[in-house]
Amino acid sequence: MADGEADSTTRPTPKLNERILSSMSRKSVAAHPWHDLELGPAAPTIFNCVVEITKGSKVKYELEKKTGLIKVDRVLYSSVVYPHNYGFIPRTLCEDGDPMDVLVLMQEPVMTGCFLRAKAIGLMPMIDQGEKDDKIIAVCADDPEYRHYTDIKQLSPHRLTEIRRFFEDYKKNENKEVAVNDFLPPETAFDAIQYSM
Repeated sequence: MADGEADSTTRPTPKLNERILSSMSRKSVAAHPWHDLELGPAAPTIFNCVVEITKGSKVKYELEKKTGLIKVDRVLYSSVVYPHNYGFIPRTLCEDGDPMDVLVLMQEPVMTGCFLRAKAIGLMPMIDQGEKDDKIIAVCADDPEYRHYTDIKQLSPHRLTEIRRFFEDYKKNENKEVAVNDFLPPETAFDAIQYSM
């Protein structure tokens, strides 16, 4: 009996291309990275985070809240690039209506949209156009070069200046004001994550 034909006792089997088209027409339900990804059992110290922007990128990607997809927000107006992987902590909500932001230090850039385990080592208080927009500073918990860091004070002064300067400058050519305050210890980061959960 040929594919797609039926005898009197069985239902016809749809041909392969019909099955594929049929499955494509049904609404699929994909996991939403903000709502469906678990924080992880060690949160708020070690937590899952979703990378939106790859280290070295000049493109500002952002979570599209409704669909859970990562969209291009803009290309940065200045010559700076993101100094480290940047993203958000799932299942958190901050005063600006977005998930908690996190900058993750690690050896390599990683793909946009992937998630990894991060360890908070500090908090960078920031005001973006008059609105609170703090950043968790973290290290990749599974990177052998960075996982031993436990406090932002352990980073070199140059690394801290690089991070601070990026956020002070990345919106200047858009005539948007950003103020970065002094880095705070990991306990402050843990409290901020806990508060946003």
